[in-house]
Amino acid sequence: MDAFYASIEQRDNPCLRGKPIAVGNAELRGVVAAASYEARQFGVHSAMSSVKAKKLCPQLIFVPGRMNVYKDVSRQIHQIFHRYTDLVEPISLDEAFLDVTENKQGIELAVDVARRIKYDIRQELALTASAGVSYNKFLAKIASDYRKPNGLFTIHPSKAEEFIAKLPVEAFWGVGRATAERMHRLGIRVGADLREKELSYLLQHFGKVGYVFYCFSRGVDERPVEPFRIRKTVGCEETYERDLTMQEAHEVYLPELVTELMRRLKRTGFQGNCLTLKIKFPDFVQKTRSLTLPENLQTEAQFLATARALLEQFEQSSKNIRLMGLSLSKSREENPETWEQLLLDFENGIC
Repeated sequence: MDAFYASIEQRDNPCLRGKPIAVGNAELRGVVAAASYEARQFGVHSAMSSVKAKKLCPQLIFVPGRMNVYKDVSRQIHQIFHRYTDLVEPISLDEAFLDVTENKQGIELAVDVARRIKYDIRQELALTASAGVSYNKFLAKIASDYRKPNGLFTIHPSKAEEFIAKLPVEAFWGVGRATAERMHRLGIRVGADLREKELSYLLQHFGKVGYVFYCFSRGVDERPVEPFRIRKTVGCEETYERDLTMQEAHEVYLPELVTELMRRLKRTGFQGNCLTLKIKFPDFVQKTRSLTLPENLQTEAQFLATARALLEQFEQSSKNIRLMGLSLSKSREENPETWEQLLLDFENGIC
């Protein structure tokens, strides 16, 4: 979907149409959750601090988020997807992979399925969507972002190698800012540079993910569209209105975070034995610490004791705390008997 949250707000409030808006909190510690395309022209984007966003675009209008509305619209979009195929793998509330090789409508070309889906969303929900069509997930994802907004782009197998060769490494899945900088230092800037490197070289410099880069640079991605998944983690986080001292975090705010995490665990029925604490400092440096126990954590006392043990690992730092996050996961792969539809929970701060 195109600027999903912001587009819904502009759809539901005609006074906002054509204006730069941001969904989020305009306060000092606020963060932009989504920006309209009018706001993006000024450099405003999601995850940007509200203070910076307002400096870039003084006329920016902040709109409070309505997560229940966004979830309802997401369900409607997925109902449209399922008219064409049941092989739907959600990535987020507004994005999904669809395998339409054998679709319910018997449409021969995938690009025509994409056109129909875009049309249905526009007619029924008054929203625009962008679609990418290709023979694997990696290229379909790249294609979906290529001509936003309201775009439709196809990467044909015969053109894939040529397309990838010119693709900046920043566009590759798994390449964040730090990895991109490392690649640049190694003289790797586009897909052609990546393709020239031997597998052993990529494994040496990037570890196991080097194999993924090796395959992607050659247009290879064998991951199937998976409509069912097992939940692997549950978490929550909070950005505070002012920086916390370590003592405040220990005595007040960490127990609150544990209580919220346990509420979410009770709702989902998830269990795990690996607790991870994430800390973001005022300079936006972010660090995590994890602790794996022999058995699943069960009681609030266990969670709190483990969380405090993790927080103590940060105490040598003299920095205060801007954000804390807490998540629970399983320490090893299991073979569960029960599978569930992948439904991503997008409450504030859920991981």
